[in-house]
Amino acid sequence: MGAQLRVYKRRIQAVTATKKITKAMEMIAASRIVKAQRKVAASMPYATELTRAVTAVATGSNTNHPLTTEAESPARAAVLLLTSDRGLAGGYSSNAIKAAEKLRERLAAEGKEVDTYIVGRKGVAYYGFRERKVSESWTGFTDSPEYSDAKKIAEPLIASIQKDTAEGGVDELHIVFTEFVSMMTQNAVDGRMLPLSLDKVEEASTEKGEILPLFDFEPSAEDVLDALLPRYVESRIYNALLQAAASEHAARRRAMKSATDNAGDLIKSLSRLANAARQAEITQEISEIVGGAGALADASAGSDK
Repeated sequence: MGAQLRVYKRRIQAVTATKKITKAMEMIAASRIVKAQRKVAASMPYATELTRAVTAVATGSNTNHPLTTEAESPARAAVLLLTSDRGLAGGYSSNAIKAAEKLRERLAAEGKEVDTYIVGRKGVAYYGFRERKVSESWTGFTDSPEYSDAKKIAEPLIASIQKDTAEGGVDELHIVFTEFVSMMTQNAVDGRMLPLSLDKVEEASTEKGEILPLFDFEPSAEDVLDALLPRYVESRIYNALLQAAASEHAARRRAMKSATDNAGDLIKSLSRLANAARQAEITQEISEIVGGAGALADASAGSDK
């Protein structure tokens, strides 16, 4: 019985240590969410105005440019998948991967070949385990991305959209990331970065009561679009990286809170079992003492006779 009690105590100690770790990780993730939210909010005005400028240039000129002109028969698409470098974040990375798989199936059904670009060790490990080809990957910054990381990711994507498909280029650029809605809600979404859907941008501006500004283009609209192309892609990727980072922290905080609560419940259960084992041990000891005392009394009474 004593051995069983020692087992319960060791398990309680182990679970208590785990609970301290998960609680600390929960608090760290909660503190990082606020900072990530501020970065997301700070990046939105630049991305919004840049999109408006690109739309104004495209609608105010007849220039054919990969930023705004769709191919007649698109045959190849690039998909950028944003996942996490670390685990312990619930279904954060797996949900993004599932969304990417659905997008891949949809593009394949449309007759398009897919080039995959991945951010985060979780996505790289998923594709590596299944021996799937990855055009390029980046790791080491998913929980705290910088604009320089977005520029590094954008370079090969921009180069691929500027090439002909016969030379290994692509007709479309898509991105899959986890959109931060609130502390409790994060959704894995996919969107097309290029070519830019002008109709959707104009509809969104109309719904908000906005009027797209008018610009004069010097030296030409094509040169302006050439200059705006890398800025637009970089800003979209950077905003997605920031939203993904905020979502990762929120998912990790929620997962660690659940783990901490479960550890607390397990400690209570083990404590009850340990108390029951201790009570049984005490009862057995009392029974042995009473039995021993009775035996001595019987032996003494026998000797007196």
